[in-house]
Formats: sequence, structure tokens, C-alpha cells
Amino acid sequence: MARMSPFFRRKAVPPRERSVTLVGKPGCHLCDDARTVVEKVCAELGVPWEEKDITRDPRLHEEYWEQIPVVLVDGEQHTFWRVDEGRLRKELTGN
Repeated sequence: MARMSPFFRRKAVPPRERSVTLVGKPGCHLCDDARTVVEKVCAELGVPWEEKDITRDPRLHEEYWEQIPVVLVDGEQHTFWRVDEGRLRKELTGN
């Protein structure tokens, strides 16, 4: 069997070296639901996470106001509106 080119191999990044950002706003019930999932998964995996409020950041407001809550993993959009626990865990662990 042929060996895979190094170009196509993905380096596994340990969960503790990943980062999650939840973008939302106060009074958003979907944001509350997303926060619960993000808190749980990140706590279980030891992944640092932060929450950003679009009402305090014009750039985030412009980019995401129609999609909140938005979850970013390592600065890249992972999902919006509903956060699936299994999908987020898989993204963070590579499994």
C-alpha cells in the first residue's frame, strides 16, 4: 500500500492547544443553549474558551449578527445557531 504524502497528513492538535470562542449577545436563548454545550465539552476536554458579545464589538456584529450564536474553533467558524455536542467534541479531538 502506498504511503500518504506528508502534504495530505493532518497534524493532530491536542485539545488543550485548541481554542473555542462563542459569539453571541445578552438575551439570546440560543446563545444560552450554546453556552451550556460549549462549557460542558470544553471542560471535559480541557479546552480554553471565551465568549464575545456582538453588541460590544462592531466587527463581530457586522460579520455574525444574523447567525448568532456562532462557535469558532481556533478562529475559524465551526457552527452557528445550534451547537451539536458530538460534532464539537469531534472537531476538538479529531475523532
